Amino acid sequence: MRVMVLGGYGNFGARICRALAADHSITVLVAGRDGSRASALAAELNHVHGTGASAAVVDCQSPDFSEMLREHQVELLIHTAGPFQGQDYAVAIACAKAGAHYIDLADGRRFVCDFAKTMQAPFAEAKRVAISGASTVPALSSAVVDFLCRGWQRIDSIDICIAPAQTAPRGVATLEAVLSYCGAPIQLWNGGQWQSQIGWGSPQRVEFQRLKPRQGAVCDIPDLELFPAHYRVQDRMVFRAAVEVGLAQRAFAFLAWLRQHGLLKNPSSFARLLNAGAKVFDPLGSKLGGMVVRVAGLDGAGVPDKRAWHIAADNDHGPEIPCMAAILLARRLAAGESMQPGARPCLGLHVLRDFTPEFDKWGMVTDMVEEG
Repeated sequence: MRVMVLGGYGNFGARICRALAADHSITVLVAGRDGSRASALAAELNHVHGTGASAAVVDCQSPDFSEMLREHQVELLIHTAGPFQGQDYAVAIACAKAGAHYIDLADGRRFVCDFAKTMQAPFAEAKRVAISGASTVPALSSAVVDFLCRGWQRIDSIDICIAPAQTAPRGVATLEAVLSYCGAPIQLWNGGQWQSQIGWGSPQRVEFQRLKPRQGAVCDIPDLELFPAHYRVQDRMVFRAAVEVGLAQRAFAFLAWLRQHGLLKNPSSFARLLNAGAKVFDPLGSKLGGMVVRVAGLDGAGVPDKRAWHIAADNDHGPEIPCMAAILLARRLAAGESMQPGARPCLGLHVLRDFTPEFDKWGMVTDMVEEG
């Protein structure tokens, strides 16, 4: 299968290219606007794997992008060129016109939550698969909730927190994404109703199994909207992010305060500056990051239960996690697995054990803890 990775030399795209190049059923096309960076990575892949990787200089906003996909004989496109907040579906539309499958790593709430109703018809007609949000959220997060709550009668609450390592590569696009809702109101399912909270405001202490406790602040992700309906959550669905260095966390909170009070219009404009300046805090942090998913509800016997799933990623390997769901899906398609044509969010498409070989490859450690 010919797989084009859009943004293939970026923070996440390069990781996906390296993983897929090791699969001899896949031919990788490293794609983006920077031909020299794309060619350099393709040469590296060929040197290591000898699988015929190539570079493709493309502009995904070009009106003839679908024709470019046909010329390159692309069978699957993996879209990693964020940020997805505020981005339209032009890339997905081009894939449907070109008769190619589509997967993205989007974490933008509106992008993922509105994807199915907008893109279902074009991909069903093309008899191709389109999957949005094939990343940590909601792909891995939903697999974890399914694992923790298997056989339960009811889910009362889901609390998720991602805790990146201070020294792990971040990328400007990632910071643009998280700053897009810094200080903006976020709709949360809380107390059995929708309530508004401020993005990156009012951090709370979060406990981890193998990491020191951190302060986690509310962030806007697709799970906040998808999970309450999908899992019929009775009380609360909250997602937080907890950076390792407290001073950096307070910096986000300060930007949130400025925007909330009308003193800062666009925190995303500081993304490039913050990405460069974050290195100043590296000596105060570590290479260890992780994630926790906590659930509470009634088990199969109707008994109240609380459980948590933790993952710890050392040696700055944390950024591999957002890439895993897309890698697994690409391998399944390349192996000829039949999937229902049409568009959907990456919700419930993986089971947790699918990720185990990837966790093991990078030395990541997981724990399931009974907290009831």
